[in-house]
Amino acid sequence: MLFFNINSFAQISPGELTKAHSKLEGMSNCTKCHVLGDQVNNSKCLDCHTEIKKLINQGRGYHSFNGVKSKNCYECHSEHHGRNFMIINFTPNTFDHKKTGYELTGYHTKVKCNDCHQLKYIKTYISKKKKGTYLGLSTECRSCHEDVHQSTLGTDCSSCHSTEKFKSAEKFNHNNSRFKLTGSHQKVDCAKCHPVEKKNNKKFQKFKSIAFTTCQACHNDAHKGKLGRNCQSCHNTSSFHNIAQGTFDHSKTDFPLIGKHRNIKCTDCHKTNLSVKVKHEKCVYCHKDYHKGEFTVSVLNRDCSECHSENGFKPSQYTIEKHNLLKFKLGGAHLAVPCQNCHYKVGTWHFRNIGNDCFECHKNVHGKELTQKYLPDNNCTFCHVTENWKTINFNHSTTDFVLEGKHQRVNCVKCHTVVTDDGKIFKFVSSKSNCESCHKDIHFGQFNSQGDSDCVRCHSFDNWKPQKFDHEKTKFSLLGAHSKLSCGQCHKSVVVQGNTFIKYKLEDFKCASCHS
Repeated sequence: MLFFNINSFAQISPGELTKAHSKLEGMSNCTKCHVLGDQVNNSKCLDCHTEIKKLINQGRGYHSFNGVKSKNCYECHSEHHGRNFMIINFTPNTFDHKKTGYELTGYHTKVKCNDCHQLKYIKTYISKKKKGTYLGLSTECRSCHEDVHQSTLGTDCSSCHSTEKFKSAEKFNHNNSRFKLTGSHQKVDCAKCHPVEKKNNKKFQKFKSIAFTTCQACHNDAHKGKLGRNCQSCHNTSSFHNIAQGTFDHSKTDFPLIGKHRNIKCTDCHKTNLSVKVKHEKCVYCHKDYHKGEFTVSVLNRDCSECHSENGFKPSQYTIEKHNLLKFKLGGAHLAVPCQNCHYKVGTWHFRNIGNDCFECHKNVHGKELTQKYLPDNNCTFCHVTENWKTINFNHSTTDFVLEGKHQRVNCVKCHTVVTDDGKIFKFVSSKSNCESCHKDIHFGQFNSQGDSDCVRCHSFDNWKPQKFDHEKTKFSLLGAHSKLSCGQCHKSVVVQGNTFIKYKLEDFKCASCHS
């Protein structure tokens, strides 16, 4: 048996090992670190320090840094200097973290080393067992920070966030996403499109799987589907009110543009902005009520379309059939009368309360010559018809002068007109019924009785022959040979005051007056 004293051990060993390696003391353990006949080899160190070996093999960590990986382990970690020797000469406050391959920037430069280098953040099994180690941390953000996106956005936090502050995601460029932000979308708060909700009992803002293929996914369809789903055909993201007027199909709305409406500017109707719905149910919502309320009273409540079309206000589309549903029906010559003859007075159109009697449009040429009996309520149809004003449909038997014989064939104007300096005047009430008012008294007053010649005592209305004359009723009865005489044998033509006529009234009936 060999015995070594301290002096002999010192001749073999350069000195005591540090506390970290103290379990390797003894001659039998030398080859665990040393190669016989050679200096300490890095491979021997890495056989124990596998976590360092793994990092070197992966090209990660401080020991893979260019200025470090070329060194021998003992150049930094010298041994046999006693139990209390600091084999790892490491000062955290002055350590250049860049050499680890993970440079501290932004807010990371302000945190303490042990804020990150804690066992709870170390994921590798070996390192987790060694307290106070700086090894084993992952460079992924979520190894230290909670993944508030719950694995929905991947692991590369730096593509959106910086180390200065977690909020906001200042490095995120929405144009790199499938939905590029343009126009007013650039001013919208993220939360309006990306809602905050509960997921796994935690507050979670949704960024993935947001519906965006149609505008209706975010915006209410003000048109309720009537104009289709392609909003871009009319709108753009600069402003919802910025309408592409040239491509908009107005026929898809409740108000198709036809007639003259096709030629007006959009802003003529959409005065504030193009996207605001315009009241269009009635024409007066856009057009001035030319008729000043005549057709908008509650009892009528009519719209312009009953008379007019989009092709123009003229001509009117109001038909005769519609007019004949009114109190005043059009017939005869009225059918050919232009509307303005009755409805356009003193430069203004009027349709209601214009009156229904004839004198509203026609002059009363008869004046006071007609009594109420023959002109009831100013209604000329008692005598006239609408087919022709000159066609008289008057029953003369209703007067005190019944038309008989040839009187029935005489034109009215021959008896009822008088020519004056002012023209032809119609006479009815002032007309006289005696024969002399129309006929010349060829007897020159011979048969007058109290101012009336009373022609009907001798004449009929069929001709001028004295068929009704009875000589026996005179003072001279025709007897014997007298009955065979012609009238002219006794009744001779005379001239009195320049008037030539046959004398029928004889003053002398003596025989000598005729017989010599």
